[in-house]
Amino acid sequence: MAETLAIDGGRPVRAALLPYGRHAIGDDDVAAVVATLRGALITTGPAVPAFERAFADAVGARHAVAVSSGTAALHTAVFAAGLGPGDEAVTTPLTFVATSNAVLYQGARPVFADIRPDTLTLDAAAAAAALTPRTRALMPVHFAGQVCDVDAWERLARDRRLTLIQDAAHALGAEVGGRRIGGGPGLTIFSLHPVKHVTTGEGGVITTDDAALAERMRRFRNHGLATDAATRDADGRLWAEMVDLGYNYRLTDLQCALGLSQLGKLDRFLARREAIAERYVAALKDQPGLALPQVVPDTRHAWHIFPVLLDLPRLTRDRAGVYAALRAENIGVTFHYVPAYWHPYYAARGYARGLCPVAEDAAARLLTLPLFPGMSDGDIADVVAAMRKVLGAYLK
Repeated sequence: MAETLAIDGGRPVRAALLPYGRHAIGDDDVAAVVATLRGALITTGPAVPAFERAFADAVGARHAVAVSSGTAALHTAVFAAGLGPGDEAVTTPLTFVATSNAVLYQGARPVFADIRPDTLTLDAAAAAAALTPRTRALMPVHFAGQVCDVDAWERLARDRRLTLIQDAAHALGAEVGGRRIGGGPGLTIFSLHPVKHVTTGEGGVITTDDAALAERMRRFRNHGLATDAATRDADGRLWAEMVDLGYNYRLTDLQCALGLSQLGKLDRFLARREAIAERYVAALKDQPGLALPQVVPDTRHAWHIFPVLLDLPRLTRDRAGVYAALRAENIGVTFHYVPAYWHPYYAARGYARGLCPVAEDAAARLLTLPLFPGMSDGDIADVVAAMRKVLGAYLK
């Protein structure tokens, strides 16, 4: 006899909710922040360039620019790429709205192209078909931590003389052909939000091999000023010239001290994320009603999230019904993402449903399972048990 679902009054798999993501802060992280608090500078001090050097080294880039959030990183990258009114950037609809919003911040227009059905990343062929004379940038997203077809994107950007802005908010530590995402041509952005691979509380980083772009971004994060306070003091200058319309997107020394400590654990965090993903795949690969994420050969998946696709024709409930049942079992499943152009702000500006059918089909079937380094083997087993329980009850 099938076990009664918690949503129908049965006993839940877990007594308390397991979140989909959670930061991992240790005593060493706390000590690093406290030491900085006791120092002479808690912002615009030495921890910022130290963190930037360490981050650049971690991803194989020549330069890293730390800013106050992943969204600020996207805005800074779009500014550095020179986008403005009348320009376009081609990107994916299956992303958090910050990706396309950053284009709007500069007065430019995001153009959405469809995704690949296997990896759920932006389809390079679809993006190429969406290019116009107004296109200035390509903005693929390494969705869930799965690497995009980087060679195809670099080739398209080079051939069409476009700036490549890779959104790697999900993909710190991801690799293609043994090379970590973050170096190479163009710009790459990362997020340091608490559910990401390492955290500074809130924060973001843009990496590049172009020294001129790095300098332009450092000005942009500091009100567009040509020099920072330390340089002015060293040169004996009374004031700084504002040469760009910038923002206060600075990251503090407190946050960078935490980031430096967290970076030292990146490989361990990645290994645990991989181990959890492998356990999920082994346990759920034959579960009816479910399709698991695919990993492209010769890449290392960063496993920021573990998205699954429901096979809705085989189930008696839609995605909302399965979601509600799993949450009742105290499994904190969530959803990444509604297509960006479905949001009312975009709809009011002429973006119509039906624009990217593959992305829209995926968005109706996606669920994200919990995945973070602090999960125990028992937590993993609970997720698997709840998935089997709920999907088993809802199979036709």
